[in-house]
Amino acid sequence: MGEHVHVRVNEGLGVSEDGELIERTRCRCGATWTRTYRADDEGPGRPASS
Repeated sequence: MGEHVHVRVNEGLGVSEDGELIERTRCRCGATWTRTYRADDEGPGRPASS
């Protein structure tokens, strides 16, 4: 039998009560992941604060 590779399928985006962006993904095997992003985080496409 082959090795399983997780394929993350986007389940959706949401916003928490604190204003954080919540990203939910899942694999068809049943594994799930949740990532949160804070509005004040510097990320791709956001310039660094001076």
